[in-house]
Amino acid sequence: MFNQRKKGRSSRQIRRIVSYCLTAILVAIVIIVAKEFQVQELLRRALAWIDSLGPIGPVAFIIIYNLATVLFIPGALLTLGGGVIFGVIWGSIYVSIAATSGAIVAFSIGRYLSRGWACKQLEAHPQLKAIDLAVARSGFKIVFLTRLCPILPFNLLNYAFGVMQLSLKDYILGSVGMIPGTVMYVYLGALVGDIAKIGTEVTLSPQAEALKWAINIIGSIATVAVTVYVTKLAQKALAETV
Repeated sequence: MFNQRKKGRSSRQIRRIVSYCLTAILVAIVIIVAKEFQVQELLRRALAWIDSLGPIGPVAFIIIYNLATVLFIPGALLTLGGGVIFGVIWGSIYVSIAATSGAIVAFSIGRYLSRGWACKQLEAHPQLKAIDLAVARSGFKIVFLTRLCPILPFNLLNYAFGVMQLSLKDYILGSVGMIPGTVMYVYLGALVGDIAKIGTEVTLSPQAEALKWAINIIGSIATVAVTVYVTKLAQKALAETV
């Protein structure tokens, strides 16, 4: 019995070490790519390449968007590029498919590679445990509301939800909340109309400038509202736990 427990602890330690190593490698890759290869310029070149592919362009776009999501690369520029290349309707469809599938991949990585470590942190910190309980009780609602906030860290949330008591079903359904923000960003990209201009300090048309301000204002208001709501749920869960 003692030997079995010892083997079990050794196995968990090995998994934890592997998880830490993979995380460290991923972070290192992101830092190196961001520093050495100028991510924004790299993405603009990728978008220009996608635009030249014709009918298979959407497939390449979805694959690249998935990779960016997993590697913590902000997807705003790709979303804008989707509007430039595919227009508002098809751009919104392709970006929604790409963002959702990429989010599922990141969610799965967070759940199966970091779950053990995260559970220990949740047990050790009652406040984090309370947030986890709040997500467990209102998972769909919390995912939906956070997805409505375009300025919240989308890529980080994917991994964070993966280690919480949240079903994949609620996660996928709640991700429908991305659609309004996606459409606004895709529309803004369509207004810009040039891959070379997205992500740069260029003079926008009055219509595009107004939409950009609207996204920022709505996103800020939504973020404050969601933060207050989730905090109240967490406080309630913490009080019931205590």
